[in-house]
Amino acid sequence: MTVQATRDSMLRCHCHHAEAGDVLDLLGVDPVVGLDRFEIEHRREQFGPNVLSEKKERSAWVLFLLQFHQPLVYILLGAGLVTALLNEVVETGVILGVVLVNAIVGFLQEAKAVRAIQALARGLSSETTALRAGKRTRLPSAELVPGDVVLLQAGDRVPADLRLLQARELRVNESALTGEALPALKDPAPVAPDTPLGDRHNMAYSSTLVSSGTGTGVVVGTGDATEIGRISQMIASADVLQTPLTRKIRAFSHRLLLAILVLAGLTLAAGLWHGHSLGEVFLASVALAVGAIPEGLPAAVTIIMAIGVSRLARRRAIIRRLPAVETLGSTTVICSDKTGTLTQNQMTVQRLAAGGQRFEVSGVGYGSDGAITLGGAPAAPEPGSPLAEILRCGILCNDAELIEVDGRPAVQGDPTEGALLVAAVKGGLDLNELRRAAPRLDEIPFDSARQYMATLHDTGAARPRVAYLKGSLESLLPRCRAALGPAGEEDLEPDAVQAGARALAGEGLRVLALARKELGPKQRELPLRDVADGLVLLGLQGMLDPPRPEAAAAVAACQGAGVRVKMITGDHLATAVSIAGRIGIDGAESALDGRELAALSDDELIARAGDTAVFARVSPEHKLRLVEALQVRGDVVAMTGDGVNDAPALRRADIGVAMGLGGTEVAREAADLILTDDNFATIEAAVEEGRGVFDNLQKFIAWTLPTNGAEALVVLLAILLNLGLPILPVQILWINMMTAVCLGMMLAFEPKERGIMDRPPNPPGAPLLNATLLGRIVLVSVLLCAGVFAVYEWELARGMGEAAARTSAVAALVFGETFYLFNSRSLTRSFLSVGPFTNPWIWLGVGLMTAMQLLFTYLPPLNAVFGSAPLDAAAWLLVAGVSLALSLVVGGEKWLRSLRRSQ
Repeated sequence: MTVQATRDSMLRCHCHHAEAGDVLDLLGVDPVVGLDRFEIEHRREQFGPNVLSEKKERSAWVLFLLQFHQPLVYILLGAGLVTALLNEVVETGVILGVVLVNAIVGFLQEAKAVRAIQALARGLSSETTALRAGKRTRLPSAELVPGDVVLLQAGDRVPADLRLLQARELRVNESALTGEALPALKDPAPVAPDTPLGDRHNMAYSSTLVSSGTGTGVVVGTGDATEIGRISQMIASADVLQTPLTRKIRAFSHRLLLAILVLAGLTLAAGLWHGHSLGEVFLASVALAVGAIPEGLPAAVTIIMAIGVSRLARRRAIIRRLPAVETLGSTTVICSDKTGTLTQNQMTVQRLAAGGQRFEVSGVGYGSDGAITLGGAPAAPEPGSPLAEILRCGILCNDAELIEVDGRPAVQGDPTEGALLVAAVKGGLDLNELRRAAPRLDEIPFDSARQYMATLHDTGAARPRVAYLKGSLESLLPRCRAALGPAGEEDLEPDAVQAGARALAGEGLRVLALARKELGPKQRELPLRDVADGLVLLGLQGMLDPPRPEAAAAVAACQGAGVRVKMITGDHLATAVSIAGRIGIDGAESALDGRELAALSDDELIARAGDTAVFARVSPEHKLRLVEALQVRGDVVAMTGDGVNDAPALRRADIGVAMGLGGTEVAREAADLILTDDNFATIEAAVEEGRGVFDNLQKFIAWTLPTNGAEALVVLLAILLNLGLPILPVQILWINMMTAVCLGMMLAFEPKERGIMDRPPNPPGAPLLNATLLGRIVLVSVLLCAGVFAVYEWELARGMGEAAARTSAVAALVFGETFYLFNSRSLTRSFLSVGPFTNPWIWLGVGLMTAMQLLFTYLPPLNAVFGSAPLDAAAWLLVAGVSLALSLVVGGEKWLRSLRRSQ
């Protein structure tokens, strides 16, 4: 095998299970010297720069032109062609204007994978320290090549995938990559080949952050060959699914286009059969097509969704793609990341066990709001008491600091140590005062082998020096000779202590033991032998990354609305199950970890995905598989997350939801919806708004189609019965455009109906219009058609001219639609029950439509353009009677259906 092939295979292999020496040999590098100049140049030619490849995207012009590749747009372009053939320049301009506006809006709202990849690439644009030719060299991360020896220290961003060679208390924050809230403690020792990403303690991955300690590693992956590079490729290759709305609109448009062509063909055949000239018959077919095309539908879809976007923005959610707002209303499953989404990503002490008592600690996060209580009553840490001493130990044996970032409480240092400081503040202790009163003299840093940290403090002249320790119970308990009780030191009961620790762990808490030992008053150093035994156990502190306070209510609301919530996290299984139980996720006890998931075939995963509520220790590929498995089951999947590891699944889901404050830029760029307050509860509001958007779309379509249906029926019946056209093609255009703008658009402002979150989601496979609405559309179309013919023939019978009769027919259709508009404010209830004045825009639209119709009737220039004529009072009374009758019939139909539902 050639050197190049060997190195390529090295980069493709899992270096975590190889000995560090073997990795160095395979990469051909001396860890003391590093690579030299010529070898670096050869490897840069071979492997390329340490940057992510950018996928070639469609040009802006191609993306813009693709906005016209939609069935509804084809229908509108057909309408424009028809009106152009009729030499109706104004109408043609209006229709083409509608098409152009929709294309521009779609183009501006298009979400591009390249933006997510560019965000990932920016994550690599930093500097790093490497050994080259035996010298420490500061260089741009992009210049690293496989085999470079990199030096890490606190605050560094890991510049490439590294196999660690040395680690001294090295902790790396990998939460954005793995979902693990706590920084991972690193150790160069090999691990098993099937070790999950989050447990590979001998690896440091590109774009993660060094929290503390120092380390040395050899580069084994750069650019696209890194873990974050694989995620970049998954983002680029993940399909962006059509939303339920776009699928339904497309299917509806295809059926509508087919129906228009069939009816137009039938009209043409009937006219020729009756002996009309080809020109006359063609114009009649054109009139039918113009009447049947809902010119206002694409604009209405865009406007209704845009209003939903505006409403969501007021509720702290930003939509990046318009159709996504409706998708929320159809969502059947929310796959939520845990860390930073359902939880606060801030370790918090919840329980204290000291002096034989168990204390509760309220409040969450790094803020000082909260208190320590015992049996519900405030517990004051009296000087020298077990409670005071365990808090004091947490302050002094601690390297973290409480700070503020952008006005919000934060921790500088290890989150676990930060949690100890916050607990002490809640107990009323002054951190600075205690540190001044007991300055640190020496320390034993935390070591993964020892599993504890110890510090030595001067507590005052002629007083014993005190060593404080914190660490795992397994490491400290064997070193303890006694425990601190209310009356002082008392006999240690190891079994009772371990039982208490198990109880805390059973609640999903991470348990930390704290102890002390008094030493000589002049001792200034702390050797390991002085803390090997003779300790006094102060107690236990149990902590976790707490759920957001509003998460439980939001989860309950979603589940009450028929939306299943699943937790998908990189954290440990026990922690994930505990958090899921705390926030009330249904079936939280049903869980899978990453290894179990990886062992499942695709079919097995599809079967298990529906019933499993918690997925832990999962990788980015696992998240992607889970989303795809749920979609195969027919679910509409919303994926929430804030980390780099969430981005591919966010892009593949029907709707991706990212966190705006705590989330990574990669996640925000891949998402459709961004929560500006990082609040899971905002998703509940978004689901509610999404359902409102879908309701208003249904209302508009159920209202507008009877107009088109009636106009098509009027033309078809006139040809079949060999009658004159009651309405001219140009008048049909007037009706369609004016009613859509003045009346139909007002339904976009319709407020959400009560009980919208008490019903299940819209079934993913359900058509845009159900059988009830289709029946109503047919009923209203027939009634409007009958009304138009009745008014037209009545006016001719009483001696009115054909222009006046057609004007009356137009008025009957317009005001029939106006009366029907009030019925359409609710698809199931009377418009009186939704409140006559809850949508003032409706009345504005009715007033505007009435004014326009009066101008159509009485203004001479419009009479000349549209072939209309003034009407007398008798004609208006007839129009009003026909319109009122239609409204009463529809109201009666809804009343009968409500009676049937209640039985």
